[in-house]
Amino acid sequence: MKVLFIGGTGIISSACSELAVSRGIDLYHLNRGKSNSLRPIPGVNTIRADIRNYAETEQALGDHKFDVVVNWIAFTTEHIQSDIDMFTDRTKQYVHISTAALYETPPSSLPITEETPRGNPFWEYARKKIAAENLLMEAYKEKGFPYTIVRPSHTYDKTLIPLQGGITALMRLKQGLPVVVHGDGSSIWTLTHHKDFAKGLVGLLGKEEAINQAYHITGDEWLSWDNIFRLMGAALGVEPNMVHIPSDLIAAYDPVFGEGLLGDKTHSMIFDNSKIKALVPDFSADIPFEQGAKEIVAWYEADTARQIIDPHLNDLFEKMIQDHSAVGG
Repeated sequence: MKVLFIGGTGIISSACSELAVSRGIDLYHLNRGKSNSLRPIPGVNTIRADIRNYAETEQALGDHKFDVVVNWIAFTTEHIQSDIDMFTDRTKQYVHISTAALYETPPSSLPITEETPRGNPFWEYARKKIAAENLLMEAYKEKGFPYTIVRPSHTYDKTLIPLQGGITALMRLKQGLPVVVHGDGSSIWTLTHHKDFAKGLVGLLGKEEAINQAYHITGDEWLSWDNIFRLMGAALGVEPNMVHIPSDLIAAYDPVFGEGLLGDKTHSMIFDNSKIKALVPDFSADIPFEQGAKEIVAWYEADTARQIIDPHLNDLFEKMIQDHSAVGG
């Protein structure tokens, strides 16, 4: 099977690339070659082009045709329309990497299935992904464009800290400083190790049954945000000093910072993975976040250059915590 990944070296796509190559897939990456050194993947054929430059990409692709094309970096209807135009006669299956953040927020019921209504009034990113999906559905109805939609939730590897504030929050945790946890810390969240996600995604490649279908691929471990902070703290050998602040108050300090909370992380999100498991029986999420947290800490502690905090964000945390304490929070 000949497969093209547009992108292919990111957090999620790198694990999928490694698994695809190990299973004998003839894998191509189409990218600019800017980030290949961070996650090198032996056995991949690389086509150098900027997917945002249509003419350049057309020339680079030449006479190539693929059984499957997976675009990891399509975020808007413009991106999708360009791909429809480019790959209509080049592939038997086009896989769009969407997001589980597009489901109704807050959810009216749990667990989330692929039939849960889509709609996120808080986050523009999610609304753009909904529009992108709609365009693919229209293209299938009008001319049979063979799409498959995949909706990841919060997928991580050793480089991605799943705490609001990233390395700044992690370093505060390590130093015993107070850390901001949104809400009361009890909302349930789903984290997915990128190697677990890869089993689901690679299992979908070339499946005719997946055409004109959507699948979310997530972990099955349900964790409160307090527990996520505790597991990160345990990996560091510390007990977190957590300060709980409502998400809407956090958003008032920094709208961009708050948008991801109100539009994605404030409410509990639990997913039913029955659909992907029915089509890809070997998909299972086996890596617990306790192990993932240790991988993250080990990677950041291996190099002090990775431990650079954001001064602005650190000051913002301090102000939020001081203001909240001053009013008896």
